[in-house]
Amino acid sequence: MSLTDVETRSARAQGAPDPADPRETMRALPGFLQYPLTVFTGKPLSEQTGLPWTPTFHLAAAVFAMLAGTAVGSAAWALGGWWLLALLPGWALTLHGLRNLRMMVYHQCSHRNMYRRRRLDTVIGRAISSLLVIQNFERYSREHVSDHHAAHHMTLRDPTVQAFLVSLELGPGMTRRQMWRRVVGKLLSPRFHLAFSVSRVRSFWSTAARSERVAAVVLYTALAAATIATGTWPALLLAWFVPLLPLFQVSNTLRLCVKHTFPVAGTEVRRGRDYFAGLTNAIFIGEPAPSATLPAGRRALAWVRWALRMLFVHAPTRYLVLTGDTVVHDYHHRYPSSREWADYLFARKRDIEAGHKGWPEYHEVWGLIPAINYVFDSLAVADPAEYDIARLPHVSKRELFAAFDD
Repeated sequence: MSLTDVETRSARAQGAPDPADPRETMRALPGFLQYPLTVFTGKPLSEQTGLPWTPTFHLAAAVFAMLAGTAVGSAAWALGGWWLLALLPGWALTLHGLRNLRMMVYHQCSHRNMYRRRRLDTVIGRAISSLLVIQNFERYSREHVSDHHAAHHMTLRDPTVQAFLVSLELGPGMTRRQMWRRVVGKLLSPRFHLAFSVSRVRSFWSTAARSERVAAVVLYTALAAATIATGTWPALLLAWFVPLLPLFQVSNTLRLCVKHTFPVAGTEVRRGRDYFAGLTNAIFIGEPAPSATLPAGRRALAWVRWALRMLFVHAPTRYLVLTGDTVVHDYHHRYPSSREWADYLFARKRDIEAGHKGWPEYHEVWGLIPAINYVFDSLAVADPAEYDIARLPHVSKRELFAAFDD
């Protein structure tokens, strides 16, 4: 199936179910799997209603995954031998929790939309920035709202654009293959991860609130002292710092590569709902289930292949990269302060069913790699003069090290 075919079908408003839609093909599976598949893919079926998710549920689930993963990883190190294989699920759990804290909870707090209580959201945001050692909360909140949303969205002032141009060294005129080589090379580069880690510390520490600095110093000093005194410091390095640093940064980079497309060169109108909606799309996870028209033998093999790809290709993408509401980031850019954000999958569905209230139709792409290709292709033909990195010091006072933050 080509990306063009998926995009053409997916650009339709959600009315009558489209039998060619990848999610619709999964109706062949038992009913008890349909809600899990909705969470997995990011796309509900037409007859499904919302889930009882709340901001507290998302916060608790992220913290639980983080703690459970750290415990599994620590136990794996302590037991040794074949038990070290348990580091893999431990890392996955921890990374999932860390990314949900960053991409959902911290993000909503920056919009003062987590609990819609400014002081409480600030406390939670500061605690997360201290724990994850990411850009300090006040500065992130200010730059995210002023430079990533509204008039500066996907301009040189946007942190997302700066991350592409500065951190990943991508730009207009490069081919899709060149961009992939550059990104994969960086993800495998110790130098890139060291620079990324240093940038996180610097962007956290610069202008951080005193409470953030104190919390980070106390937390990590206590952890270091306790593990050194008990001889368990290797467990701290393996169970906590591996997911916190290199794995977090791999997830961060891949997520960055699908967040937004670049405007077409020569676009004259840079305002309005049509323009801004066209720079963000949903990224659903999975692929069409096998057709019932296949011969029995081929159908059985097709189902085995489909199941293996869902488990070992698409599941890691959903669980470790496109976590939480990142699959429907387009809804957030239409309604950044929506009270319905916690039920994100169905909030988007309800908006489509209501006629998307003056906004253009939603757009979606299926799969991480097609979504990255879609963004890379938009950057390849973007205006080189508009995204000339030499202009960056003249339009943004943001330090280059801060461009690593997503």
